[in-house]
Amino acid sequence: GAKRENIVMIDSKGVIRTDRPNLDERKAFFATDCEGIYTLADAIQGADLFLGLSQPGVLTPEMVQKMAPNPVVFALANPEPEIRYEVAKAARPDVLMATGRSDYPNQINNVIGFPYIFRGALDVRATAINEEMKMAATIAIADLAQEPVPDEVSSAYGHMPLHFGPDYFIPKPVDPRLITRVSMAVARAAIRTGVARREITDWEAYEQSLLMRTGGMSHLLRRIHEAAQKSPKRMVYAAGENPLVLRAAAEVAQLGIAHPIVLGDPEVIQLIAKEHDLDLSTIEIINQHDEQWKAKREEYARRYTEQNWRKGGILSEAKDKMFGPNYFGMMMVQCGDADSLITGIYSNYGYLSNVARDTVGIAPGHQHFATMHLVMMKSGPLFLADTLINQNLKADTLVDIALLAAEKVRCFGIKPVIAMVSFSDFGSTDAESSVEARKAVEILHRDYPHIVVDGEMQLQTALNYQRRDEEYPNNRLKGEPANVLIFPRLSAANACYQLLKHLDIAEDVIGPIQIGLAKPIYFADHDADVKDIVNITAMASLDSNSCFV
Repeated sequence: GAKRENIVMIDSKGVIRTDRPNLDERKAFFATDCEGIYTLADAIQGADLFLGLSQPGVLTPEMVQKMAPNPVVFALANPEPEIRYEVAKAARPDVLMATGRSDYPNQINNVIGFPYIFRGALDVRATAINEEMKMAATIAIADLAQEPVPDEVSSAYGHMPLHFGPDYFIPKPVDPRLITRVSMAVARAAIRTGVARREITDWEAYEQSLLMRTGGMSHLLRRIHEAAQKSPKRMVYAAGENPLVLRAAAEVAQLGIAHPIVLGDPEVIQLIAKEHDLDLSTIEIINQHDEQWKAKREEYARRYTEQNWRKGGILSEAKDKMFGPNYFGMMMVQCGDADSLITGIYSNYGYLSNVARDTVGIAPGHQHFATMHLVMMKSGPLFLADTLINQNLKADTLVDIALLAAEKVRCFGIKPVIAMVSFSDFGSTDAESSVEARKAVEILHRDYPHIVVDGEMQLQTALNYQRRDEEYPNNRLKGEPANVLIFPRLSAANACYQLLKHLDIAEDVIGPIQIGLAKPIYFADHDADVKDIVNITAMASLDSNSCFV
């Protein structure tokens, strides 16, 4: 490019000037003949940017104070920068500063760029890495810094609030989006400038191949997200004043998974949004207590009373209930004013179960509803039920849950292979839970012979099919490991999925997935994080269409 007179380069001998003898070609390009500029102290006067690749202490607080307004200081000497972050900030609070250190904001680290530049170049078999490819990577990184930061990134930094500004204008090295944004930008630039020996025509497939390399999201979960984005639904969040829920709703809106509606006090919600730098411009906020919603509350109360009058439902009591976010939100779904609802962060599951039964009701043909969790293991998907709702299950409940689980698993495009789990194998004990599981299997074999199910059996028997088939050659699952586990005790199912989740044994643990309600009301786990809520939002959004993928 053209020589820039406003760039001053300094080495260990001082400013690189045209009158210095024996300059090599690289230094000669930056040599200046400006009068009065011989040292860093001279050059820094009124400067907009300092870029240091030298040694500690080169830049003093007095020098920073002489720079132009909002100066940019990239002090990249490592491990000790040319000036420490806190020293530069004390000298000039308006400084925009980056270092090479991870314990200061805005770490400039080659891991943000070089692996993905090479990835994009290799994937198109580029003959060179040219300036256009480098610039494409730079722009992709800069653009990414201006987008909302995923919760998994802020979690890696102790839930530090990260949003575009003086303390965050460079993405963190752990940001999983870097591989797709930078690699794809570099590959496009290589193709555009004619150095690529391989054309990429299906960019969506290429993006998926990059995501597969990260292991950050299972292929099945990506399919669920993509399907939800094709037909986003109106999603109500009952706990709209919870920061986690609001952050999830903002991410859902940004990803286009659903159209969020949050219930709560608008003033409180806006304060939370400001604190977390959330964009709520596309999110509808409803305060069901407001006078403007009185007509809706009364409409919902009348509908609720019609549904529950033989259970002691009284209109005056129903009107009071509609001030509650769960009753109001579920009746929004029941009356068609929303498609799905997410709740559960605050409330007891027993209470929520009763509200759901009284508002949207149980699906036709069933007597129960339940939840299951999808656990993505290296060996494939594993579904566990019931993980939240029903406690000590009798045979009829186990049958219903098995039928509901089978139906839902088919919606994932997966053949359900169901094991009734116990601590015994095929009648080896007569404990109550084993007997009930055995009875459920008998009913399923008799009335639903098309469903692949057997039990009762231990977990190891359900999953190790070679051993099971050798020891119990007459079992109905022959030749296949179970992928749906039905537990006769809530405590066992709940403990099992939590163990898998918290020991990081699984690639993903997704849920709870609601099965059996007439409409998609989803309960989030009490310890759910933003990622969990976003995932069950995608599930609930697709559940409005009856099947996921």
